Amino acid sequence: MNVVDSCGWLEFFAAGPNAGFFAPPLSDASSLIVPSISIYEVFKCVLLRRDESDALEAIALMQQGTIIDFTAAEALAAAKLSIELGLPMADAIMLSTAQAHGATFWTQDAHFSEVSGVRYIPADARHAPATPRCARR
Repeated sequence: MNVVDSCGWLEFFAAGPNAGFFAPPLSDASSLIVPSISIYEVFKCVLLRRDESDALEAIALMQQGTIIDFTAAEALAAAKLSIELGLPMADAIMLSTAQAHGATFWTQDAHFSEVSGVRYIPADARHAPATPRCARR
């Protein structure tokens, strides 16, 4: 099972330098878990950068995986993980979702580089990062 961070989805959709790293888990919909917060972040970023049609197209691809809604139990687990690892809310939710489902978490966010159960690749510094920072507007 796999969970791909929002930055990975955005990197893949933008055909960024690390798109190939994220292609294997994104190409296997039967093993793909998609936290609902990732839907929010990706839709918002693509909507801000492109248009609603492109944003909906991105979400349609994401919905080929198994969407995991955010429950009260998952909120508690994410809060604990946020405190333990010093993670922002969305990052803690995505990592805790991966952990709850025994999934590998794929990302290019540096604060995950040493976390167990994470497949990490550094973002290409020469490339404008396709991160979900736009989702924080």
